[in-house]
Amino acid sequence: MAAKIQIIDRGRGPQLSTSRITVQDVVPMLKRNCTPEEIIELIPVLTREELLAIQDYVRDHYDEVMEQDRRIAERAANRVTPPEISKIREEGRAMRLALMEKFAKSKAQEKNRDSSPG
Repeated sequence: MAAKIQIIDRGRGPQLSTSRITVQDVVPMLKRNCTPEEIIELIPVLTREELLAIQDYVRDHYDEVMEQDRRIAERAANRVTPPEISKIREEGRAMRLALMEKFAKSKAQEKNRDSSPG
């Protein structure tokens, strides 16, 4: 007989007793009114029974869950990328664009050689 699926707290917030999936992992999809099939497609290790347990928990603790979701979103919005990381990202982006341009030119030259009468 399988163990009953419960929502427990192991220190990461409410999560399934059967896995490390937290309620907050699923809340954004529930807020977007994703179907169970869509949610399971996005989180394939999640079973219908586990999803039902999460949905029941959200229904029974709605205000608490939505407050936690609001705090998570607020923390994410207040995150600032340090300037040195932004610089590294911008340099990487410039390098990628230069390489893509070089590759495109190389391909165009290759194509011109192949199509020229010889």
